[in-house]
Amino acid sequence: MAKEQKGAVPDATAAPAKQAAATKRKKEFKKKRERRVIPHGVVYVAATFNNTQITISDTDGRVVCWSSAGAIGFKGSRKGTPYAAQQASLAAAGVARDQYGMKSVEVRVKGPGSGRESAVRALAAAGLHIVLIRDVTPIPHNGCRPPKRRRV
Repeated sequence: MAKEQKGAVPDATAAPAKQAAATKRKKEFKKKRERRVIPHGVVYVAATFNNTQITISDTDGRVVCWSSAGAIGFKGSRKGTPYAAQQASLAAAGVARDQYGMKSVEVRVKGPGSGRESAVRALAAAGLHIVLIRDVTPIPHNGCRPPKRRRV
């Protein structure tokens, strides 16, 4: 009972305080964040057998937006499909184009996955002008010893 009475008393006195706080908030307004315009960017497509990740950055390497087949909502073996890579690429390109005003990109593709080509085609379909496509898949010059053969 005592707790309920304590809770009831501040409510009656809090109403004028809330109104005063609301009038103060109306006077103060936040400065609108300036939209960063990035006309040219770099798209990194990492296509593995299980997933495809698309990262869009400015020319200095600061990430602007990213997407992946898993982030779009594909699960399991569907993440490695070309269609999933296309959807992820369209999502990332849409954000870069609409929010940051990106017009042209250079594409760096890495990995052996099936979503490599469809991701690049989707970038062009989304309205980004592709300046250059470069394959940056790491290739060992007989570096590490490979794991032993599987016996199935």
